[in-house]
Amino acid sequence: MSDDAAIRNVVARLAQLADEGDLEEYVELFADDALWEMPGAAIQGRDNLLAGAIERRAAGTVGPGSNTRHVITTQAVAVDGDDATSEVYWQFWVNTATEPSIALFGTYRDRLVRTSDGWKLAHRSISYG
Repeated sequence: MSDDAAIRNVVARLAQLADEGDLEEYVELFADDALWEMPGAAIQGRDNLLAGAIERRAAGTVGPGSNTRHVITTQAVAVDGDDATSEVYWQFWVNTATEPSIALFGTYRDRLVRTSDGWKLAHRSISYG
């Protein structure tokens, strides 16, 4: 698989696993010291990323039974050796089982690193609009 395709798969799996699936698999897609930033919040490290994902699922804002979906589109990837960047538009859909609507949308600006276990997300900067 090409680096470009592998990176696209990491970004896609992150979106899918945020909605459904195993959270351990979700956090394994991040580098050990990954930084996840969005307006008003920053989370660093796999343990903290896992705790945040568990908290969001417990609150019912995402995850199985929440009827939400993260949709990604319009992705550009640039690879430079063992480092890469990805920029993708995202949409956050709610009420997907009844009256689907977009609650939020924006851009993920990601930096990924090649590890012995494949490409991992090292930094995600999330913006709205």
